[in-house]
Amino acid sequence: MAVWDDLVGQERVQAQLAAAARDADALVTAVDAGQPAPAASKMTHAWLFTGPPGSGRATAARAFAAALQCTSPDRALGGEPGCGFCDGCHTTMVGTHADVEIVRTDLLSIGVKETRDLVRRAQLSPAVGRWQVIVLEDADRLTEGAGNVLLKAVEEPAPRTVWLLCAPSLEDVLPTIRSRCRHLTLRTPSVAAVADVLVRRDGIEPEAAAAAAQATQGHIDRARRLATDERARDRRAAVLRLPMRVDDVGGCLKAAQELVDAAAEDAKQVAEEVDAKETEELRAALGAAAGTGGRMPRGTAGVMKELEDRQKRRKTRTQRDTLDLALTDITGFYRDVLALQLGSGVALANAAQRQDLDRIARASTPERTLRRIEAVLACREALDRNVAPLLAVEAMTMALRAG
Repeated sequence: MAVWDDLVGQERVQAQLAAAARDADALVTAVDAGQPAPAASKMTHAWLFTGPPGSGRATAARAFAAALQCTSPDRALGGEPGCGFCDGCHTTMVGTHADVEIVRTDLLSIGVKETRDLVRRAQLSPAVGRWQVIVLEDADRLTEGAGNVLLKAVEEPAPRTVWLLCAPSLEDVLPTIRSRCRHLTLRTPSVAAVADVLVRRDGIEPEAAAAAAQATQGHIDRARRLATDERARDRRAAVLRLPMRVDDVGGCLKAAQELVDAAAEDAKQVAEEVDAKETEELRAALGAAAGTGGRMPRGTAGVMKELEDRQKRRKTRTQRDTLDLALTDITGFYRDVLALQLGSGVALANAAQRQDLDRIARASTPERTLRRIEAVLACREALDRNVAPLLAVEAMTMALRAG
């Protein structure tokens, strides 16, 4: 299985990356043999992958990293880098390659300290692989200070270092950084392509795969979660009932409160699973394991406080991500309403809610539906600006009622 097999519906991007991997392989082979580097090359030291959620930005970056580290003997016979079976490919794809650093954050932002650590890592020569590769999956979460720290490393990288940055759009990355990267744009894969990969890779029944792919409109990870997690399906069904509950002010406020509470409960569950383990491991490392009755050693209070702050920020992001997912589903609901009102022949993402869709479509106009979609988008923007979640969602539900 080649490393590119998980790239769904991205044939153009795959071809560009494969060509760059071939040139990178030729470059390393020539330099290691003491020969001059090829004059023309599609390989460069910094790449920026952009595309909508679910398009596979991080998947493309990891596949490219694996192809750069490929050690398959077939390359000498004209084979393509990225076989998927050699040690370089396998360890990169599972995240254990010594020269591939995959950075993803569960916090709201990536700060200066973490970025400086990455820059120091990028200055090292490869230990066992052919390249030193840094995959930054959340480049859009770099603070301004962190972006400025990263700029110098991207501008003047070490000879065998490659930066692979991922972000939703070009505007989410500092202009000074994106101008120094080769840009690749991924698109949302088709519903049919997503359903096919769910059947082929995950063994999901074709009917369930098609329903999940249609419901998520081509978002691979969400489709897989919907097809395999009953709790995720129940949560989505509850969210899609919200448009039917905003007929009066009391219903608006209650629906908003329940949506925010559900997001907070999700964040709490994640925290319970992870925080206690992290805290206990740190206490053990500092010499105060559970059951010993010992007090924390002096000078460790700051370390514990730093962990608590990190856990608090992670909980905040989890809550916001859950809310954003719910708002995306609500946007899709009103998109279906608009399609019915305009007589469009496009497939409905929420065919299971057809009765509710018909009811709202008959009771309103396309203009009101567009205003409701704008209200949902405004709520998402408000959450991005750190507006209190309950206030933002209450304002949205009241706007949905008014139409």
